[in-house]
Amino acid sequence: MRIELKRLDDAFHFEAVSETGNIAHMDAGENIGGHNKGVRPMQMMIMGLGGCSAIDIVLILKKQKQIIEDFQISIDGEREEGKEPSLWSKIQIHFKFKGQIDLTKAERAVQLSMDKYCSVSKTLEIAGAKITYKVSVNEE
Repeated sequence: MRIELKRLDDAFHFEAVSETGNIAHMDAGENIGGHNKGVRPMQMMIMGLGGCSAIDIVLILKKQKQIIEDFQISIDGEREEGKEPSLWSKIQIHFKFKGQIDLTKAERAVQLSMDKYCSVSKTLEIAGAKITYKVSVNEE
């Protein structure tokens, strides 16, 4: 895997390009001279957690013939305070499904992703993050 980063301004705005040509923008906060033209690298890390688990879960549920009408994930994370580097310490994820989906199958798909398949969750756990999650189906 190869990623190329290019600085776009005289501060902290970077464009990252994957080997397949997909683009992501990163920047720092205004408090250190950034311009908020992209996500922070640590935000991107938990975005990756959401994306990694989402792909696993959709694959599993499709194999089980579940009909997903909508799928959203909310992630809340806390970083260590007073440390450099400031790693993720707690991450809470809420997987929200709508459709013709059996709750037990959704919970099992999430568990398989988080415990077995998602490389990002395992990487974060090895670094010390405690990841918890909940699953809901067809809740308003």
